[in-house]
Amino acid sequence: MYKLLLGILSLSLTGCLDTKEKTLEEKNQGLVYCAEANPVSFNPQVTTTGSTIDIIANQLYDRLISIDPVTAEFKSELATDWKISKDGKSVTFTLRKGVKFHTTAYFTPSREFNADDVIFTFSRLFDVYNPYHFVGNADYPYFQSVGIDQLIRQIVRVSDYQVRFELFNAESSFLANMATDFAVVLSREYAMQLKQREQLNLFDQYPVGTGPYIYKEYRRDHLVRYYRNPDYWKHHVVLEQLVYDITPNGTTRIAKMLTKECDITAHPSSAQLSILAQRDDINVQKETNLNIGYWAFNTQRPPFDDLRVRQALAHAIDVEKIMQAVYYGNGIRAQSLLPPTSWAYQAQPKLPTFNPDLAKKLLIDAGLPNGFDMTIWAMPVSRIYNPNARKMAELMQSDLRKIGVNVSIVEYEWNTFIQRIGEHRHDSVLLGWAADTPDPDNFFSPLLSCTAAFSGKNSANWCNPEFDLLLTQALDTTDLTKRKEYYQQIQAMLINELPLLPLAHGMRFQASSADVEGIPLGPFGAISLANARKK
Repeated sequence: MYKLLLGILSLSLTGCLDTKEKTLEEKNQGLVYCAEANPVSFNPQVTTTGSTIDIIANQLYDRLISIDPVTAEFKSELATDWKISKDGKSVTFTLRKGVKFHTTAYFTPSREFNADDVIFTFSRLFDVYNPYHFVGNADYPYFQSVGIDQLIRQIVRVSDYQVRFELFNAESSFLANMATDFAVVLSREYAMQLKQREQLNLFDQYPVGTGPYIYKEYRRDHLVRYYRNPDYWKHHVVLEQLVYDITPNGTTRIAKMLTKECDITAHPSSAQLSILAQRDDINVQKETNLNIGYWAFNTQRPPFDDLRVRQALAHAIDVEKIMQAVYYGNGIRAQSLLPPTSWAYQAQPKLPTFNPDLAKKLLIDAGLPNGFDMTIWAMPVSRIYNPNARKMAELMQSDLRKIGVNVSIVEYEWNTFIQRIGEHRHDSVLLGWAADTPDPDNFFSPLLSCTAAFSGKNSANWCNPEFDLLLTQALDTTDLTKRKEYYQQIQAMLINELPLLPLAHGMRFQASSADVEGIPLGPFGAISLANARKK
């Protein structure tokens, strides 16, 4: 395959010499982004799948507020101002005027964005009388895992352009959660129109937002097509058309880059960077990212419900070999679930080290002297936190065989994979998480809280009331020193209980044609193509 790519490289270089210079207007008629998976939905409320969020969140929608990737301060978006009450139990947002929802083939708005849209959007999460609450089985994975659906008491319409969120209790991460890619604002008018036609099920599949691009079409396994939003409130959108080419295979994505079928590609692997580096007409961006790749055990399934077994498996794995063979020097070995750049990070001295003899002893202590059979589920796509899960699983399979554990590797198409992991069908799984905000809770509640286990998003299927209590205590205070103390206890507990083994923090890569600009890589959150253009 490497020789094939070099062949394509040679041919495409020759082709470049014969290509006539295009005008700037012609160039900006469209941009093609090679994406790694089909979108699960077109509403960020109902999924936490990173590949989906990259395609939909920042392209179709806006949030009330966002977080500046440099200063980590909150920025105004659809809300121009926000005020928190003295007791922290209410937050009042002043809304931006003059913002228009998309006009599409299936919806024409009769009014501009206002308070009704905010109330409808967020009441869907918790209000059983909202007609859309139970659409999609009332599954709002991110909000449920962080407890937003249980935190909001009511949302009060102060005026057309002011809303007040009244909370059951003050929570230090509320604003951060409202700034995530999941907290987009939807059109109430569109929702009610579908309700009148008894087509509620179309709401999450045919999107209407206020973002820079408007939905045009989706063909599974082929493409997603957007058009420019001519009424975008923030700025003029340069690209007339944005197309996502669905290309799950990483090598094929790179080949499409080399043959000019794609202008930009997601998650080129470290092994492919040497090929891309030979090109003058391709730029590779690299960014430190808040993420974690891990190996999670289904703690409700024997023998993984035994701590000694989980410890044995962790001690059997040579993580340094994985770092060399999978990350190629473009990742760092995890010493905690939190990455080192987090303000609450603390390296864990009790993190299991490579020790096959100790692993064998632990299995004997657990009553498994002859080992056992198990599965490792490996992601079929490349992600920031794990560029090659299949290769990682094979290395682990080899290590575990030496202590008598026979491993079968399981793979499925990405969306099927995520669904079945949510149903806890696995023994263990190689997964990860890329943070949506710099708040430490973003690494804990969505991944390991009891509510995340109940909603199927906790791949360790682990529920520990003591852990949840620490999470609550950390959120109940705004004192950073106290919060840091709680998060240090949380990090230590995870290593002591080992529902998952933190493996690595990866670098985020993005490859694009040299004439493409305006697509920055941030330390957290999904990609935005709002400012994309060709030089």
